[in-house]
Amino acid sequence: MKIALVAPPFIAVPPKKYGGTELFIAELATGLKDKGLDVVLYANGESTVPVELRYMFEKEQWPLQNEMEATLKELTHSAWAVKDAAAEADLVHVNTAPSLSFSRFVDVPFVYTVHHDYQQELADYYATLPDVSYVTISDFQRDKLPIPQTKMRTIHHGIDLGLYQLHEHKQQYLTFLGRVAPPKGTHLAIEIAKKSGIPLKIAGEIQPIYQEYWETRVKPHVDGKFIEYVGEVGVEQKNDLLGNSLAMLFPIQWDEPFGLVLVEAMACGTPVVAMPGGSVAEIVKEGVSGHVSPSVEGFARYAKDLNLDPKAVRQYVEENCSVARMVDDYIQLYSELAAPDQSRREPQRVVA
Repeated sequence: MKIALVAPPFIAVPPKKYGGTELFIAELATGLKDKGLDVVLYANGESTVPVELRYMFEKEQWPLQNEMEATLKELTHSAWAVKDAAAEADLVHVNTAPSLSFSRFVDVPFVYTVHHDYQQELADYYATLPDVSYVTISDFQRDKLPIPQTKMRTIHHGIDLGLYQLHEHKQQYLTFLGRVAPPKGTHLAIEIAKKSGIPLKIAGEIQPIYQEYWETRVKPHVDGKFIEYVGEVGVEQKNDLLGNSLAMLFPIQWDEPFGLVLVEAMACGTPVVAMPGGSVAEIVKEGVSGHVSPSVEGFARYAKDLNLDPKAVRQYVEENCSVARMVDDYIQLYSELAAPDQSRREPQRVVA
């Protein structure tokens, strides 16, 4: 079976630093190849996944500066990729909403993984494309979309556990890892650290759109000692940062569709303390891989009294969030679409 994976053209696959969608695509492509499938990746020329790579744009472009330029670039990349893929692939798997419009012009099965939060305009758009098979990355996300259940299923993300090492011995600090932005709750992580009396290391991208937030809500608290900003980090740096941390704080202020960083932290044996919302209850098992609290006070209390076993946290990820499980779920979907006469089964996966 030949699978065409179409990534956005802006960030390398896998990402050098920021890029949850690109990390997912990299691990899926590699896992599919390891299972014997023929994979062609449509991304940019700086991508390094060990599968066949095709690209129109050679260089990365991130962060994006001009919305019009970005939209036109993505449409150009997607149109070219889908046309090229349809000539020889058994199935086309896209990962951006604009790519879906080109499903009207091809006869091969079309899969779309939904990576964003709920937006009514996008839900209305999806309703006009009944021939696409939709994959949601959480049950919370799936339940929001008004798409027939026969055309949609949940497949939770998985990670390559070989990239993350278990750290049993922790150091006295907390971690925030993610975009420095109001929806991610960076300012709340700082408040939690101060209430708990435990130092905080902040890692993540500061996008131009959130520069004022950084300057007014975060930077004034960064002293390089108790509150430290360490910049963007790659996989190797994540291992040290997350692995040595007492806990990763996830004070999310929006309905996160999945939250790959949750799994990355737990893979290092580091529990997560998160606010409820979106997929959090599906990913964080209360009292096993972390805690969920709706308040800053609850966060601070958990942070000061964490007694979760790092080995048990890691084991939870091994049992529920491996890339092998994710790849098997996608292969099942691909096989059903390539043989539509077979009876369809819809996995209702919930990590618990």
